[in-house]
Amino acid sequence: MENFDFGIIGGGPAGYSAGMFLAKQGKSVVLFEKDCLGGTCLNRGCIPTKSLLHSSQLFAETKKLEEFGIKVSTEEFDFSKIIEKKDKTVEKIRKSLELAVKNSGVKIIYNEACIKNNTTILAGDNEYNVDKIILATGSRPRQIKGLEFDNEFTLNSDDLLKLKKLPKSILIVGSGAIGIEWARIFSNFGVEVTIVELAEHLIPLADIDISKRIERILKQKKITFFLKTSIEKIENKIVTLSNGEIITPDFVLVAAGREAYTQNMECECTLGDACNQIQLAHFAISQAKALALGLPFNKDLVPSIIYGEPEIAWVGIQEKDCDENCKSTLLPITALGKSWCDDSTDGFIKVITKDDKICGASIISKEASSLIHILLVAIKEKLSIDEMKSICFAHPTYAEGIFDILMNIK
Repeated sequence: MENFDFGIIGGGPAGYSAGMFLAKQGKSVVLFEKDCLGGTCLNRGCIPTKSLLHSSQLFAETKKLEEFGIKVSTEEFDFSKIIEKKDKTVEKIRKSLELAVKNSGVKIIYNEACIKNNTTILAGDNEYNVDKIILATGSRPRQIKGLEFDNEFTLNSDDLLKLKKLPKSILIVGSGAIGIEWARIFSNFGVEVTIVELAEHLIPLADIDISKRIERILKQKKITFFLKTSIEKIENKIVTLSNGEIITPDFVLVAAGREAYTQNMECECTLGDACNQIQLAHFAISQAKALALGLPFNKDLVPSIIYGEPEIAWVGIQEKDCDENCKSTLLPITALGKSWCDDSTDGFIKVITKDDKICGASIISKEASSLIHILLVAIKEKLSIDEMKSICFAHPTYAEGIFDILMNIK
């Protein structure tokens, strides 16, 4: 029986990050992965969807190239090539990850593992003795009663990555990150998209101004959505909504989030999606960093990003959380010269301030996924408004919008 300081079950962002961090601290680590290293993020989530999203955006942009003096002879695409590009991207990143994990000194066992006791992990015919076990088994798509996945008509996000051809129409249940990003992908490729959301607004976890703006943007893109609505029944691929609407999509995507998947195992140390807190890869990596390196982080300052054009990002408190001492300031992206150059003028930067400090921010703009981190650092370090104003922001950029909005705060 081999002996290790740590045994980690699950090779997603939480598992491989914890393993690499611990190995760099001189600990012996064995990592068990029953499928592919990288977890949902690399293989079935963040990376493949961003590849598809980028391809879809490039295609959508061809329709307005003439505005920039560029003429193209065709507006067609080869979906099989797009899928091939996605697969190659995932494979390339996975190979690099595997090499990095191995080079860090972590031993990888590609086999399903289970916990025998507090110090023993079983994998295949072998037992591994460890001083401490870390459970990082990730999550799986959440099912809704009455909308169970049949992997043919009622699909989850994993199923979509197996598509060989595009549908003509799709009904998406849920308007979180998964629902909105897939709506954008399909719409960019010309698929008829309908979204059903039970909440009062789209992206219910976002600031209300973000929700209202994305609703306007989706209408402009001719994406249909129904709010405060659910699916009443599905019969013979005919979908009846609670508002009486009848829809006949090629299939239904249930994008109702994900649920922790612990494979019926219990462990004192659980990281990532399996701990059922914030199911984001960067949260999982930060958890691993806190465990292995003793570098804690503020769970209230985990940024949320929804990708596509324009990007959506937020961190900290929102206007609904404000008291009478808070101030909300909004700057339209149209105020920035860079947005006109890029023909990307729909959006805004919004900050919440209190006692001369930034305490929350919401952005809908090109490059929002990067911009939010400037404000995140300001919130985390409790920088004053005047300290932020003293920073020299380059022109023309989207980042200078942060300077502009701060200059408007009195």
